[in-house]
Parts: sequence; structure tokens; C-alpha cells
Amino acid sequence: MSPHKEHDQIPDPEKIKEILDVVAEKVPGLLKELSNILYSPESAKQYAEAAAIFYKELKKAGMSESEAYELTSQYLSTLNIGRMMKGVSVHNE
Repeated sequence: MSPHKEHDQIPDPEKIKEILDVVAEKVPGLLKELSNILYSPESAKQYAEAAAIFYKELKKAGMSESEAYELTSQYLSTLNIGRMMKGVSVHNE
């Protein structure tokens, strides 16, 4: 028997069903928890503070308002998990 023979066998459908049942049970709760973390009032406050600090530091470094605004917009887009995930799903279709 070759060492790869074991991997060539079809998985047990009952085991697959058990795995999918666990995934179906756990994933919705995990997604809800993640959403609560990402979109809570505390997260919004931290997001806004990060943007303000970033913008102020760019201005302090001598950038024009339009340059600082553009870079801050780009910076904020890197912090936006929802937007990133949407981009991932669009690229995978």
C-alpha cells in the first residue's frame, strides 16, 4: 500500500456532517462577536482618535491640508475591516 493511499480515500460523510454542524453552530456567534468588537462605540472612538492623531502629525510635519487629507483617507481605508473584507470577496468571485 502506498503512503498516499490513505489520503486518496473518501472522507466519512458522517464526520463531514459533524464538522459542518459544529461550524454552522459556532461561526454565527463568532461573527457577531467580531462585529461587536469592530463596530462598538469604543472602537468608533479609537478609530476617530487614530485618524485625528494621524492627520495632526502629517500637518505638523509640514504637509498641506490636501496632502494630509488624502493620506489620512488612505490610512483610514486600511483600518476599515469591513471594506477590506468586501474587497476580498469581490476579488474572489
